[in-house]
Amino acid sequence: MESKRVAVYRKEHFNAAHRLYNPRWSDEKNREVFGLCSNANYHGHNYELIAEVIGPVDPETGFVIDLKYLSDLIRKEILDRFDHRNLNLDTEEFRDLNPTAENIAIVIYEKLRQYLDPRLALKIRLYETERNFVEYPVG
Repeated sequence: MESKRVAVYRKEHFNAAHRLYNPRWSDEKNREVFGLCSNANYHGHNYELIAEVIGPVDPETGFVIDLKYLSDLIRKEILDRFDHRNLNLDTEEFRDLNPTAENIAIVIYEKLRQYLDPRLALKIRLYETERNFVEYPVG
């Protein structure tokens, strides 16, 4: 009998500052495209991260994934690295990558994906505000 696939979720939260900015553009064009988010003195968000893991239920444990393992992984790879940081200045990941919500979600996905069983699907949902969020991957 084939195991049923189930989705499990872990919600975390971190605070970080960033500036949306393209160094190849003038300050005027950056302000035109990114608005207040291009403030030279940065601005911050209270990000909410939801990691969705989908896979078969292990008949031995009853888990898709041990949520304690997932929680510890998110803490080590994401929260310890990004929480209470200036993403542009304090992290290698965004030194040359514009820290948009889209790019942050992709980076989070890539950091976590490498530690998960390949049979498990991973999706990241990242809320930058209550009304603005992104998901990766899609489709």
